[in-house]
Amino acid sequence: MAAAVCSRFLLQKSSQGFLFSFRAAPAFSSPFLSRAYRLEPGDDDFYQRTSVSIMKKEADSGILIHSYGPAGFNVDGNRVFGPCALLPPAILQWNVGSHADITEESISLFHMLEPPIEILVLGTGSKLQRIHPSVLALLKRKGIAVEVQDTPNACATFNFLTSERRLVAAGLIPPSPSTALELNPS
Repeated sequence: MAAAVCSRFLLQKSSQGFLFSFRAAPAFSSPFLSRAYRLEPGDDDFYQRTSVSIMKKEADSGILIHSYGPAGFNVDGNRVFGPCALLPPAILQWNVGSHADITEESISLFHMLEPPIEILVLGTGSKLQRIHPSVLALLKRKGIAVEVQDTPNACATFNFLTSERRLVAAGLIPPSPSTALELNPS
């Protein structure tokens, strides 16, 4: 008799034959044989709505360099001609002509900032150039790390550090026009 009750519980007649089904009507009904319990919205805390209030929106991620060229830079849609100093949120013209013009006086605007910057990224043009040791020593005394690179890499480094929300500034000299693709008449 138990086999008959079991088969009636597990098998359901269909047009194609017998199907195994857990939804077949049982021979008897008992709340203890129920395999699941359906939660209603009032039954449990899981069904209560959660609300989130934004207390303070995050500040912008800072300024980013979108492009550069021999004439200057595109910084967040602002066209900057010639060398520039990026002191977020400010974009300034920087009065240097080449890497040799980067002196203690020309970098003074970077160590006078409040709050002080952590890292100064210097782009020296098309090629990596050496900066005078007295300039590097001054920045070290002020507690500012210096990253000296060619301008294309300096732009990428500045964008990366800005995206990490670091206190970073940049002094960039535009790269000179490339002559690598020009044909030499011979």
